[in-house]
Formats: sequence, structure tokens, C-alpha cells
Amino acid sequence: MEMELPVEPQSLKKLTFTSTKRALDLFSPVHPHLPPPDSESKKIRVSHKRDLLLKLSVEYGGIKSSTAQPHTHAKSDAHNNVQQASTSNALTLPGPQNDLAVGPPVLPKGINDGAGTSTAVVPSHGIPESLLYVSCRNLSTSALVERIPSRWPRPVWHAPWKNYRVISGHLGWVRSIAFDPSNSWFCTGSADRTIKIWDLGTGKLKLTLTGHIEQIRGLAVSSRHTYMFSAGDDKQVKCWDLEQNKVIRSYHGHLSGVYCLALHPTIDVLLTGGRDSVCRVWDIRSKMQVYALSGHNETVCSVFTRPTDPQVITGSHDTTIKFWDLRYGKTMCTLTHHKKSVRAMALHPNEDCFASASADNIKKFNLPKGEFLHNMLAQQKAIINAMAVNDEGVLATGGDNGSLWFWDWKSGHCFQQSQTIVQPGSLDSEAGIYALSYDVTGSRLVTCEADKTIKMWKEDETATPETHPVNFKPPKDIRRF
Repeated sequence: MEMELPVEPQSLKKLTFTSTKRALDLFSPVHPHLPPPDSESKKIRVSHKRDLLLKLSVEYGGIKSSTAQPHTHAKSDAHNNVQQASTSNALTLPGPQNDLAVGPPVLPKGINDGAGTSTAVVPSHGIPESLLYVSCRNLSTSALVERIPSRWPRPVWHAPWKNYRVISGHLGWVRSIAFDPSNSWFCTGSADRTIKIWDLGTGKLKLTLTGHIEQIRGLAVSSRHTYMFSAGDDKQVKCWDLEQNKVIRSYHGHLSGVYCLALHPTIDVLLTGGRDSVCRVWDIRSKMQVYALSGHNETVCSVFTRPTDPQVITGSHDTTIKFWDLRYGKTMCTLTHHKKSVRAMALHPNEDCFASASADNIKKFNLPKGEFLHNMLAQQKAIINAMAVNDEGVLATGGDNGSLWFWDWKSGHCFQQSQTIVQPGSLDSEAGIYALSYDVTGSRLVTCEADKTIKMWKEDETATPETHPVNFKPPKDIRRF
């Protein structure tokens, strides 16, 4: 049996150095020595520098620098100093005539007395003095390239909004709101199970309607008929005749509370979404359910309609937004950009795009394809229950902590962050906004809040771009999702 020879233990570092040395000995016998200079590359570098300096002298020769202004004796002193510096410690570029010397600049007395040393182009023979302060540290054209401005659109100036009226009348949380197409009154639904109709100009109560047995979460007023529609947690969807002020139809079919309601702009069709994860399409006249748009996995909490495809868009607690084909009752597209529940959406009245609000972000999407456009440039840090946008491009979002933020639609810039104030006798924790809507003109905003009040907002007429300037910084990194 052969005896095994003892193996001398070696460290990993020693083995690595040994392997590296063998590789260098094999592939580069002269590895300790520097490679020989390449005359061709040196010639290219020198010619490039010469061409660049010639270009500088041609393009900027007519510009008078600040060093050309001192008196004649100061100029002559500087010229003498430059010549001394060029013979002593300057780096002279190779080439015929040595037209330029690169070294520390020597300035006349009184100019930049306490400044530190810097590298500059010093004119020697025939180069204008305007190049005295051109930096030659890297001799590139980066200093000459004009900085490209941000492509992000600059926000349009909007006047700040102020609260001008507080209406108190409900006995519970105010959960929903809808405006009359004639812009003379608006209606609100509350947790006190009543619907109240208010005069828009004076804010006075005109009518109270009872009929629901749970809080009313959705309201809509028809522009084609004298009907108002309401939906609530009692699974009921009701049609009210405003000429008789009573319920004339009820739509039965939801298996749980109804959270949102919308009317189609051109067809006599009503859409409701609720906790049963289904958006139901109803024929207004026959009370029949046309479709049950099923596909969401959680509560359908927001819905709006359009005259053209996609005619129905729903947002859900399952974080998705679905586009629906109303002809076949099937999904056209599903957007999965949000990470939290999509509790509110707003369609722009003039543009083919909409915004959706979630606790993570407010996002803008294009229509009809649903391409993601961009996020709003700030985070509200709240659960956003409601949002609305007017013709002027002012997007308002209301949070459950009472925050009311106003955004510029085009750029996504938040130009005003306001906080609602609870009415006397309420807790600070009751500062929450459940619903908001602009009137038909877009000049007044009405918010429905958890302190049982209705607050009306309008633009500050005394504000100007000088008193309230736009404090806007374009984003450095644009998120693509």
C-alpha cells in the first residue's frame, strides 16, 4: 500500500496569487512593464484637441469676456504674467506654432483675488482673450451643449379654493351626492336613511325623501327624464319620480349592499355595483336586469359610463379596473396597476381619459385602450373615497382623514392641500369626506362629510398668480406603472 504524502496547507490568498502569476506569465511575459506608446493614437488625440480649440476660437472669438474690460496696463500685466506662466509651469500642446498653452490662469490684480486655483485656457499666440475662462479640464463639448428642459408639462395656474358655506341638516354621515342637470338644486343621501334636496344658490333645504331602510350610498339624477335613482346598503335600488316625489320603481336583484350607481348618458340604462362583486345593468322602464357583469373578486365600489366603447368602467376592492362591452356583457380589458382598492374614479368631461384613486396612488389612464399615462406627482396618504374633475382641469380628491387636495389635471401637480374642519360638537376623527361633486358649471364644489355636514367650496376671486405662485418641480424619475 502506497503512503500518502502530506500536503502542505496553503491559504486561499496564496493560491489565488499563484494562479494569477501563472496566467500573467503565460499570456503576458512583460506584464510588469507598461505598454509601448502608440504614436497613431497620440496623433489623433492631438489633432482632436487642436480642432476643438480652433472651433472655440472661431465661434466665440467675437465675445468679449470680463477680462477684456480692465485698463491697458492691467491687460499688459496679465499678458506678461501669462507669458511667464507659459514658459514655467504650463503644459504646451504639441503641434506646429504652439498656439495654445494650458495651465493655471493668471488674472489681473483685483479680479478673483481670493479664489482658488483652476484650470483654464490661456491664450498664447493669436487666440482671443475671450477664451481665458473656458474650462479645459476634459476638453469636451459638454459645456457647450444647451441643457434640455424637462418634457413634463408645466401646470396651468389655478386659483385656490375656499370653503364658503357649511350646510347642516342630516342626522348621519352624508354618503352620496348628485346634481340636477338644470343646476338649480342638488340631492344628498345619508346614513340617516333620508334623501334631502337642497337649493344650490341659497343652501336651504327644499325636500326630504324617505323610503330606504339603510344608508344611501349612490344617487343619480337623469337628464333625459324627471327621475332620480338611489341605492343603499338595504340592497334596494329605487327610481323616484320628481314630479310626484315618490318611488315609482324598484330594481331587485342585488344580494348585498349597493355601493355605487351610474346612469348611461344616451341609453335608458342604469348601472349599479355592490358587495356581491357584480355590476348589474338594469332597463329603467321594464325594471328588468339586462346583464350581470361578473368578473370582479371583491366589492364593486365605483362605476361610470360613457357613450362610446368602453361604455362601462368599474373599479373594485380587488384592486382592478375593468372595461366592459355593453353589447355582449363581457370584459374588454382589465387594468391591474393599482395595489389597493379602487374606491373612486373620475372621467374628464372633455378629454378621452380618466383618473382612478387608490390608497397607493392616483393614476391617469387613456381611453379607449386604457394605456397608463402617469401618476399624480404626490401621495395623499389617505384612503380616497371620492374624486371629481371639472372642465378647467381641476381634479379634487377627498380622503377619509378630511384632506381635500386639488390637482392640475394636465401635469398631475397638486396645487392646494386643504383640510376640512369638523362642525362644533363633532370629534376630530369625524373629519372624513365620503363624496364630492362639482356642479354643472364646474365653478362650485360640494363635499359630503362624516361630521354630518355638507360643505360648499369655490375659487378665491382675489387670488392671482403673483399672490399664489405655482411651486412646481418636474419629477426626476417618471414611474411607468
